[in-house]
Amino acid sequence: MINLGKLKEIKDLRKVWPHEALDFTPWLAEEDNLALLADAVGLEITLDETESSVGDFNVDIFATETGTDRKIIIENQLEDTNHDHLGKLITYASGKSAEIVIWVVKRAREEHRAAVEWLNNHTDENVAFFLVEIKLYQIGNSEMAVKFEVVEKPNDWTKEIKKNTSNSPILQARYDYWLAFNDYAFNNSTFSKAFNKRKASTDHWMTFGVGSSACCISISQIRKYSHVIVEWYISDDKELYHKFYSNKDAIESEMGVQLEWNELPEKKASRILVYKDVDFDNKDSWEEQFEWMMLMALKMKKTFKKYL
Repeated sequence: MINLGKLKEIKDLRKVWPHEALDFTPWLAEEDNLALLADAVGLEITLDETESSVGDFNVDIFATETGTDRKIIIENQLEDTNHDHLGKLITYASGKSAEIVIWVVKRAREEHRAAVEWLNNHTDENVAFFLVEIKLYQIGNSEMAVKFEVVEKPNDWTKEIKKNTSNSPILQARYDYWLAFNDYAFNNSTFSKAFNKRKASTDHWMTFGVGSSACCISISQIRKYSHVIVEWYISDDKELYHKFYSNKDAIESEMGVQLEWNELPEKKASRILVYKDVDFDNKDSWEEQFEWMMLMALKMKKTFKKYL
């Protein structure tokens, strides 16, 4: 006979986080916990700061979307939604020039779900509002587990991809490649523990956070030259690039590969990369391509993080 435990929801969130600012916000700002929220909304989020100043007020979490530098504000509420927090969201978004707004709440009241839906339908297509409920669950006397449930998001969050790919074979090919990569890579426990899953897109690149807003790992499909690239991308920190470069021999020795070091003096960004010749049209070789990209990304994260 199989004995199964009963899953129960813990309604009182303050049993775990007695205070929003002192307990919940610091908890959510931790890398692993922020990754749970990021996965729920389909973004890669890098923390910039907590209690970030907006005039006389503070937004709970100010962050960046890895790889795009779009600014994100996250406002937390361990209670049902209310008008006060909705007003703060709009004020903070304006003050921080944020393009992504995430409202994390205990329970979304119907009128506020409708308000967030209205905002998504009547603001610029580059602006996205998410309304997310926090759920706590427990089986018997086990440790409690948290789950973030998205209750409102932009209507075109997935439709935009279909629209973009419909008239372009190249965009469709990119999108199909990333879909297959996600299906393969995130069924690998080692890779899925190291990186958060990104939404497949029509971009030629996909980025992964490394716990620092200064840099990220990017994988790219360069169809013009039949290359896949794995790179350590530094958005705007030449001093950090030079720190890595001063340890070039040790980094390459540990990774077991020779890297290309591109400081890009004419640009703010710097790139440290390795590439592989591939045949994108041969789908039978995709798994081999994915394995190589995964291996390089894992090696890169393990090695470079020592010098951050």
